[in-house]
Amino acid sequence: MVIKIYCRKIQPEPPELVRFSPIVYDKCMAVKQFTVLDLIDMDLKEHNSLNLHCIGGRKGLTKVIDIPDLNRPGLALSGFYDSFASQRIQVFGRGEVSYLRKLANEGKIDTIKQMFSFPIPCCIFTHNLTPDRGFFEAAEGARCPVLQTDLGTSEFTSRLMRILSEIFAPQKSIHGVLVEVYGLGILILGDSGVGKSETALELIERGHRLVADDVVDIRNVSGNILMGTGANRIIAHHMEIRGLGIINITHLFGVGAIRDRKQIQLVAILEEWDSQKTYDRLGSEDKVMDILGVSIPKLEIPVKPGRNIPIIIETAAMNERLKKMGYNSAREFNQNILKWIESDTARSVYFGQEDII
Repeated sequence: MVIKIYCRKIQPEPPELVRFSPIVYDKCMAVKQFTVLDLIDMDLKEHNSLNLHCIGGRKGLTKVIDIPDLNRPGLALSGFYDSFASQRIQVFGRGEVSYLRKLANEGKIDTIKQMFSFPIPCCIFTHNLTPDRGFFEAAEGARCPVLQTDLGTSEFTSRLMRILSEIFAPQKSIHGVLVEVYGLGILILGDSGVGKSETALELIERGHRLVADDVVDIRNVSGNILMGTGANRIIAHHMEIRGLGIINITHLFGVGAIRDRKQIQLVAILEEWDSQKTYDRLGSEDKVMDILGVSIPKLEIPVKPGRNIPIIIETAAMNERLKKMGYNSAREFNQNILKWIESDTARSVYFGQEDII
């Protein structure tokens, strides 16, 4: 089976039809165009909410935000524009607003007009602060949106940086199933029809939670954390079971059986049993899978009639948690075997009494 999807790039080019393998397929590494209007319309809750609304420059709401970073334009307002980070979002706190009022009282608006000669994506005022009329006129002339939030500057910048780093994080989509087992995010991969969804369904029945089925969107957050979500919020918690059809996990098992996102900490690859292949029986070798530059522990689980794959994945999750706590069963077993071989009793059994001097 060949999966076809459309990629959207930052450049205004027509979408390209891309072919991918049946297991893993990449989306464009560059995120789609993210505009100021998208920032305002983001559905953010509780500690992520930005409380943004537009108070001026509405004609520029379609401006694209290209850089996931912020700038405090204190030096620019004083007339120093060398190395001015104009392509970043400009944040105005109490100090910048006090200086703007001083410039307005002294009639020095040339500095403000000079600032808007640069390609600024938008200006954001914290603490519900509002600039003077001259600033609004300069922003309208430059088609630069002016936004306002009731959050403090420090709190707002920390929230916005966290959100932008996730939006602009490298990402890819993988054909598989993401479940949470004993608090561990497990990405189940395998060829079509090998039993990924059926395995996940049994895990949900056992009390674990589904994050996404069929297509998992993965983002590399902070350079070393892989966060997985469903490709589409509307259909993310639905499953396709061959012979049964589409089922709604939320309605069947309740909201406790799902979650929106989860860090990927283990990859389980299901494959048809191959009698000619030698499978790892000790687990002493740590196998990893590279996803977006992050190495994730990997298991290759052969599938054949009679094998209980869900309980194997449950055991793998508990064993991985033990490894993170510093206990490795395979290595301890290997060390115990070596100690047994080196002991006098083991040597007498191995060599025989006549070989001992």
